[in-house]
Amino acid sequence: MSKSDQGSGKKSNKDKLAELEKQLKEGQIWKSVFRHKLDDSPRNRSLAVLSNVFLHLHPARINRDAVRYNFTWGMGGITFYLFIVLTLTGVLLMFYYHPSKVQAFRDILYIMNDVPFGNILRNMHRWAAHAMVMTTWFHMLRVFMTGSYKPPREFNWAIGVQLLLFTMLLSFTGYLLPDDQLGFWAVTVGTNMARATPILGHEGPLAAEFGINAFNDVRFALLGGSIVDANALLRAYIWHCIAIPIMASVLMIVHFWRVRKDGAISGPSPVMLESEMKPVKK
Repeated sequence: MSKSDQGSGKKSNKDKLAELEKQLKEGQIWKSVFRHKLDDSPRNRSLAVLSNVFLHLHPARINRDAVRYNFTWGMGGITFYLFIVLTLTGVLLMFYYHPSKVQAFRDILYIMNDVPFGNILRNMHRWAAHAMVMTTWFHMLRVFMTGSYKPPREFNWAIGVQLLLFTMLLSFTGYLLPDDQLGFWAVTVGTNMARATPILGHEGPLAAEFGINAFNDVRFALLGGSIVDANALLRAYIWHCIAIPIMASVLMIVHFWRVRKDGAISGPSPVMLESEMKPVKK
């Protein structure tokens, strides 16, 4: 076969691939996934990026000062990054951990002393958890100080408060998993405080009126019994590794979506740079 024949063969293959790609992008399946065509014009390519929350979190037009690092502190993004780190390290730790009274503490020692890089992995998970609690509080403080909780962002503020609660619960349930003295007494004190919860705790206000006692209150539900034992460890494991992360992930999706719908992450009024201020005429 001559070189010209080989070239025409390659060209025909490229044409076939181009035609197949064109048919694919003009099909209904492609159009149902991608709202904007990617190859029509520069404007449509820009719309495909700007209208996709995964590719462009912020709205297409925002006040440039609203995303300054010294104004936002970047705490929301750092918190989400720490959540990703916690998810990845937590999944790896699950390969070596058994939520039972016999094995739990032994598994922690095994991870720290025998698993390759296990001690680094556990410390990454632990310190990222502490840091996530701190950055969540700092993020809430920044939102409050900049007035970003005011209309039209009050719904997203409520979502953020729930995410703060789930962050604290993740930290609390993770305390018991090593099954050491620190975790045992932390959960003992925390669940004993839950006994005084209004309506839900048997020592709290209105408990008698709703028929709440020591065997059906919130403490009993959290521990799976009256004491911190194997049932409490298993329930803490399920809440920490499955239930709370799923609920927190759903709320994060709503939180990010509302950031886009509400116009930006900061507010409520635009911020003007000093260089943009016009001098007042006397």
